[in-house]
Amino acid sequence: MLYYLFHFLDERYNFPGAGVFQYISFRALGAVITSLLIAAVFGRRIIDILRNLQIGESIRDLGLEGQMQKRGTPTMGGFIILASLLIPALLFAKLSNVYIVLALVSTVWTGLIGFLDDYIKVFKKNKEGLEGRFKVVGQIGLGLIVGLTLYFNQYVKIRKYAPRLLNTSAVPDVYTDIKSTLTTVPFVKNIDFDYSSLLFGLLPDSYTWIVYVLVCIFIITAVSNGANITDGIDGLAAGTSVVIGITLAILAWLSSNKIASQYLTIMFIPNSGELVVFCAAFVGACVGFLWYNSYPAQVFMGDTGSLMIGGVIAVLFLAIRKELMIPLVCGIFLIENLSVIIQVSYFKYTKRKYGEGRRVFLMSPLHHHFQKKGYHEAKLVTRFWIVGIILAVLALATLKLR
Repeated sequence: MLYYLFHFLDERYNFPGAGVFQYISFRALGAVITSLLIAAVFGRRIIDILRNLQIGESIRDLGLEGQMQKRGTPTMGGFIILASLLIPALLFAKLSNVYIVLALVSTVWTGLIGFLDDYIKVFKKNKEGLEGRFKVVGQIGLGLIVGLTLYFNQYVKIRKYAPRLLNTSAVPDVYTDIKSTLTTVPFVKNIDFDYSSLLFGLLPDSYTWIVYVLVCIFIITAVSNGANITDGIDGLAAGTSVVIGITLAILAWLSSNKIASQYLTIMFIPNSGELVVFCAAFVGACVGFLWYNSYPAQVFMGDTGSLMIGGVIAVLFLAIRKELMIPLVCGIFLIENLSVIIQVSYFKYTKRKYGEGRRVFLMSPLHHHFQKKGYHEAKLVTRFWIVGIILAVLALATLKLR
């Protein structure tokens, strides 16, 4: 909103300083500061409201050290993240931008799914929360919206530059904006993956949208659930998301910068730079929430926050066509997800074969396995953060390797 206000003031009245709002870097800085201030000023009030409403976490005794002391800690703290993310994004981002609209819709959509889950757990006293099938239906719905928008919207394009014949600035750039389902392949230079190849020549290219939408649904569901599973100990999901958010901001800036994208041989995506502002608000919101969620946590984000965080991260990767980097950048989410899948699958297999279920890990998700081995919660979270930072650095390094 402020972008349009100061653009009007600059155009109509030549208002001093109004032009600075045209710069993404300035608005990103404003977004991150605003999100931090909102979390700091209103975070405590939201926690008090949740406590007064007796919205406390119901803890199952899993035999983990210090676990039962958390009983009654306010949950649904994801509202702090939602407020700290949405308000700065609405204030500083260009709201006519299709990528910003998708990011905002994804935030609200997944936040509502998480809220329904928390509401059923807290007020309906149902520890299982929203049935898994309804969560999946909601995630499929978002996948349809995102996939169809990215495929059919006229403003979602990539820009192809023709090679210059002369190395001089006097020669204008020649480029073509095209609709495409290409995505960046990490590690490999000058090779992009086209989802139309998944048709294997059995169907015409006009059916590519079906494949692309299915891929969007899978990625959004996987990353959203991965973040949800990771949210198991104080500060783990929020801190990991800060690292991912910073990485996404860098990738979005590189994808929207003509010189950087050409140098790194990645796709130039017109108008995607606006996502830097959104990523800045996202990082600020997660850092602000971490102030209250770090060990010992004063509030839990609940599914209101965790499902929303994962869904937004997935959509941002899809928007900048870097979804093949998700296994690396979101490696913590991935390994947490895999630990649950491996544990459940192996338990069912051994129970069917030997009549008694056996386990690969002491407990899943993986962070509980290490807790069972005696790692203190704070040390465990810090080490997971360090692994997340290493994975993010490796992901950015792959761009140079290309």
